[in-house]
Amino acid sequence: MQDDPRIVIALGGNALQSKGSEPTAQAQLEVVRRTSERIAQISCAGYEMALVHGNGPQVGRILLASETAADVVPPMPFDVCGAMSQGYIGYHIQQCLRYALNERNRDVSVVTVATQVVVEAGDPAFQLPTKPIGPFYTEEEARRLKQEKGYTMREDAGRGWRRVVASPLPRRIVEIDAVRKLWDDTIVITCGGGGIPVVEQPDGRLTGVAAVIDKDLAAELLAEQVHADILMILTEVEKVAINWGRPDQKDLDHLSLAEAARYAKEGQFGVGSMLPKVEAAMRFVRAAPDKRAIITSLDKAIEALEGKTGTTVTFA
Repeated sequence: MQDDPRIVIALGGNALQSKGSEPTAQAQLEVVRRTSERIAQISCAGYEMALVHGNGPQVGRILLASETAADVVPPMPFDVCGAMSQGYIGYHIQQCLRYALNERNRDVSVVTVATQVVVEAGDPAFQLPTKPIGPFYTEEEARRLKQEKGYTMREDAGRGWRRVVASPLPRRIVEIDAVRKLWDDTIVITCGGGGIPVVEQPDGRLTGVAAVIDKDLAAELLAEQVHADILMILTEVEKVAINWGRPDQKDLDHLSLAEAARYAKEGQFGVGSMLPKVEAAMRFVRAAPDKRAIITSLDKAIEALEGKTGTTVTFA
């Protein structure tokens, strides 16, 4: 696969869990099976790839289970819960994607790398939590959780209330050398959930912190460091839009760096939804002006790579 184009794919929450489904491992596995069919199609189209997935609902449930059982077993720290989510989500993707590739006679290994991502202890995000985790709640439930557990709760794009935690910027992927070594003949699942957030101490020791790194920004950093040709961010919608949800909503086929920056400044993109995706796309094309980022839905991924749909973000 040495001469094939390189792509880093960031998988949105709908690639792991469907709306209205039970929050169980089996329900997630069913969704991942369908997702893997799409990813296998991209691989068969001749792309080298790495996959980055989110973990907001999953890490929230792991943390909730740990806290609920605190009278029986000591609760796990937040960073450990993130590592647990990397493991089981990666396991599901490995299992399903390998099967989908075998069905297409595509002999490519699939491996999950437990990935640490360095953040800065002084990142202002620790003072302003914004990253949604866990399930959705009613306003009344959110108010009760805030009072009883001290959670920071925020309304999430009209879908309900969720707990939010700090989301510091990713600075360095600790296992990047391993990802590079695996790249040529392996589909690597890495930076799961944005990576396990760690802070580097003066003596070089790494310590975990309570945060969730945005998976789109982690995918962008990964795309830079493996010299990807394309950063593809898969979400629930086919295209980025301005005036979202209004009669004058406009879906966008293309965004230049300047246009994306202007719309972001105008507040056109939701803070907890589309804004991080657009920001990641902007970072990628700013760092690699000859490359492109694509934002689209999972079902439209192949068509978007062919230029038939999706929103393509370029430097100019």
